[in-house]
Amino acid sequence: MSLSLAQYLLGLLSGGVVGFLLGMFGGGGSILAVPLMVYLVGVPNAHLAIGTSAFSVAANAGAGLVPHAFNGSVKWRCAGVFSVAGICGALVGSAIGKMVDGQKLLFLFALLMMVVGLLMFRARQDEGDAGAECTRDNAPKVVGYGAVTGALSGLFGIGGGFLIVPGLMASTRMPILNAIGSSLVAVCAFGLTTALSYAFSGYVDWPLAITFIVGGVGGARIGFVAAKRTAASKGSLKVAFAVLIFVVAIYMIARSWSRL
Repeated sequence: MSLSLAQYLLGLLSGGVVGFLLGMFGGGGSILAVPLMVYLVGVPNAHLAIGTSAFSVAANAGAGLVPHAFNGSVKWRCAGVFSVAGICGALVGSAIGKMVDGQKLLFLFALLMMVVGLLMFRARQDEGDAGAECTRDNAPKVVGYGAVTGALSGLFGIGGGFLIVPGLMASTRMPILNAIGSSLVAVCAFGLTTALSYAFSGYVDWPLAITFIVGGVGGARIGFVAAKRTAASKGSLKVAFAVLIFVVAIYMIARSWSRL
């Protein structure tokens, strides 16, 4: 596929948006990466957009992880357990995703986003337990959430942060800022697993992926600063996260409905 200079510039801008959202929410960037590539940049093949976005989001999540790690907001044990379980799920999900029509995937993805957004909004007042960790008692729950989240990540070609953040909070009761930082470890792992699977099938546009990553590095740093400020206000970060999900989901449903 050959893209124009204007499309690469739009890819750079889109990468900045994705990086910002990953740094601020630990997710949301992957939610936008696929629709941005399809509807803004103009990637004509949904599977190509999914594979390229998976690689780009994984790299941008790594850029967003660095400031969170220095801030001490990453719970590494939980992130590791969740990630290992999720990688297994992502391999299964990505294999299934390549066999499903691309437009149907986008539509199902949008419906899933609506459900997650509603759950996040309902739990907006739960601040969580700052001392939460992964233990023998909650390990099965963390593994279960990780495996399911990874499968959905692979199926839809997303980093999965918008699922990982509520998954970590539900399985461990950690605060949202810790869930955001920890989720970026899993986003990297899930995204790379999915991207490699799609790359072997020729569904990654490498120049576009690199352009996305360059834009995302700067956006991730800005997003981290915004996350720290917003988290200080009770429930605000969760509400902002839920609103983002609703807006993008409605847009995707409207665009994909007529193409089913």
